[in-house]
Amino acid sequence: MTEATDVIVVGAGFAGLYAVHRCASAGLSVTAFEAAPDVGGTWYWNRYPGARCDVESVDYSYSFDEALQQNWTWTERFAGQPEILAYLRHVADRFDLRRHYRFGVDVVGAAFDRGRWRVRTGAGQTYAAQFLLCATGCLSAVNRPDICGIDDFAGDVYFTAAWPRQDPDLHGKRVGLIGTGSSGIQVAPIIATQAEKLVVFQRSANYSIPMPNRPWSLEEQQQIREEYPERRQISAYAPAGTPHSTYHKNAVDTEPQERAAALWQRWRQGGVLFGKTFPDQNIDLAANDIAREFAEERIREIVTDPVVATDLIPLDHPIGTKRICTDSGYYATFNRDNVRLVNLRREPIETITAHGVRTSDTTYPCDVLIFATGFDAMTGALTRIDPSGPGGERLRDIWANGPVTFLGLMVPGLPNLFTVSGPGSPSVLSNMVLHAEVQVDWAVNLVLTVRRLGVTEVEPRRDAARSWTDHVAQAAERTLFPKAASSWYLGANIEGKKRVFMPYTGGFGNYRRQCDEVARDNYAGLVLTTR
Repeated sequence: MTEATDVIVVGAGFAGLYAVHRCASAGLSVTAFEAAPDVGGTWYWNRYPGARCDVESVDYSYSFDEALQQNWTWTERFAGQPEILAYLRHVADRFDLRRHYRFGVDVVGAAFDRGRWRVRTGAGQTYAAQFLLCATGCLSAVNRPDICGIDDFAGDVYFTAAWPRQDPDLHGKRVGLIGTGSSGIQVAPIIATQAEKLVVFQRSANYSIPMPNRPWSLEEQQQIREEYPERRQISAYAPAGTPHSTYHKNAVDTEPQERAAALWQRWRQGGVLFGKTFPDQNIDLAANDIAREFAEERIREIVTDPVVATDLIPLDHPIGTKRICTDSGYYATFNRDNVRLVNLRREPIETITAHGVRTSDTTYPCDVLIFATGFDAMTGALTRIDPSGPGGERLRDIWANGPVTFLGLMVPGLPNLFTVSGPGSPSVLSNMVLHAEVQVDWAVNLVLTVRRLGVTEVEPRRDAARSWTDHVAQAAERTLFPKAASSWYLGANIEGKKRVFMPYTGGFGNYRRQCDEVARDNYAGLVLTTR
């Protein structure tokens, strides 16, 4: 059976919910799918202990509805997963969005045929729509590493990216934690307080900044409400989609004492902003070294064992060129007697056995294994659906040598398809919620325009998509970001994935201006067809 609608939306996170709301508000019929049993997207699945957003909650929230802004109260400076999920559920209820969704439904394929997208689900059903909007998330396709013996392990296995709804009891257990990206860094301090023994297996060290989280006072909450219009106005075209800016001078042009004061201020402020303390920090290695050395001094101050401290300091990337992590006591965790760090660069894993992890040096007994191994980021959720165009051309083939997009929103050869928060857009380098609003608004406005004109198909010219993709690559090359060879920004965590720097480093504000310009120029770069 095939059900037909104007737009199909895949995903029920921040982008998917807003897409459904925006389509329905514009009078479009919309059907939406979500693999989870409820809304939340990334914030539904990533419910591991310690999961928390690294952007201030007052900014990491919708701006499209003033009443929503004024009525919702964020209790903490950096909201935890339960509060973010509660917010998304509130939004779904407030705007009656669940009626458009089919929950617990996996989208396993999509093909454009005779002017319509035909979307297949894991249950064998087919749904049709003129337009397909993929809000599948850039951090949603779980990376399950291919480690020898992984299926032989006799204990419990958990993934931070697909954490069980009921927290497992880890008290008295010997726990092995594999992976020290953002999820591993957030979860480790909590597991350490529960487990009899925690062994952290680290392949690539990451920089992490302490997160000085705290509850908002009633006075601060009132001030936030009063300042929201100005805060959003500043954020609208800001480099990262937040009201924060860098120091007013370059690091290399600042006296050492003044420089140290600026770095201390950002360190104490916490969060990912430390990676953007100075305007030259991500483009000039000398400036980056100043921030890097400051952070490394703080790590050595916290970690009492100098050998462990050295192992926790990255050797393979300038600070901030892999997403800076934020933590609540991560480095201090390694001062505990029940915690051990295993440096896999020096002592690689040979196999997982029934009762532990065997490295080149020894075997670590484990009752539980937790994989904080992240995602097939930016592209994985889309390539697993692998949509095909009218000529049979598949997304996997189009992106075989790296993702090719127009504005990070459309793909040549795949008409009437929109991607949100994916490659070719600022995505994870910006405030993802405002970013989703901008991209969804652009996509829906284009849908309304082509329908008004009687156009049935719209897709980017191949040369326009190639030009934008080249621009994305050139913008990255003007920064230090590509120097982080092990970064998931490059797809380096996925075996066999083409190494291409995927996010747009030109800034959220510049990106938004270019989207605005394309729309004002009657969608230059797109081919509009009536069949």
